[in-house]
Amino acid sequence: MTKTILITGATGNISSGIIAQLKGSEHRLLALVRNPEKAEALTRQGVELRVGDLEKPWTLGSAFAGADIVWILAPPGPRAPEQCSNALWAARRAGAKHVVRLSAFGAAHTAPTINSRLHALSDAELIGSGIPFTILKPHYFMQNLLMAAQSFAQQATMYFAFADGKMGLIDSRDISDFAAHVLTTAGHEGKTYTLTGPASISMHQVAAAIGEAIGKAVKYVPVTVEAARQSILQMGMDEWTANLLCDYSAAYSANWGDLVTDDFQRVTGKAPRSIAQFCRDFAAAFGK
Repeated sequence: MTKTILITGATGNISSGIIAQLKGSEHRLLALVRNPEKAEALTRQGVELRVGDLEKPWTLGSAFAGADIVWILAPPGPRAPEQCSNALWAARRAGAKHVVRLSAFGAAHTAPTINSRLHALSDAELIGSGIPFTILKPHYFMQNLLMAAQSFAQQATMYFAFADGKMGLIDSRDISDFAAHVLTTAGHEGKTYTLTGPASISMHQVAAAIGEAIGKAVKYVPVTVEAARQSILQMGMDEWTANLLCDYSAAYSANWGDLVTDDFQRVTGKAPRSIAQFCRDFAAAFGK
């Protein structure tokens, strides 16, 4: 049965991946964008654009009109709960029958990271909304490793403030694949899925996988959380974002992220991408 699916965050990596998966399907796709001039790639793909701003709820009524299913994604930031609330209200007014939301690993009111606590607020609002929902909680993105690509290429060394902590890293392409599946198949209402890769691994193991992919030894050098904070600030990031990232560094250093689930394989019927496959796919970025 054909559905009209509205995708928020349409120009970001996760949402654009969903659109790529669903393009050419029987479903009608609507892409919410703030600036259509920056969404020319979507227009070329034949995706119907809807213009609206999640921080301006008065712009969302016509943008959400006709949507049967809504994908809600807000970038990390102090206003994320507000953005998600505005999107949820617009979905309600549009009569949406299913809302799928991108949350975060470990989202809970007692989580050690501010990002996870803010996500918990939005999860609770969605659960209490009365609208059929599905919540996705992905683990640390493998693509985050690309932030250190320059140090790989120049020094064959990676610096992170994760100590020897292990994490169930997931390829963001798998998040898009999973979301596309949930948006177009039945039986996911009322469920929360925690998405991880196939193994919980340390940064030492990540370095070994990168080294194997690029054909030379790569070393992982743990740094302190405070050193990471100073480096982040020197890169020009704001203090709020620096605090968010350091929250995660401290938590992951204490093995908060040492978790693997079978949710991805159980739902999609295929295994998530391994760190070895990710490193092979992005070997050029790491200096091969």
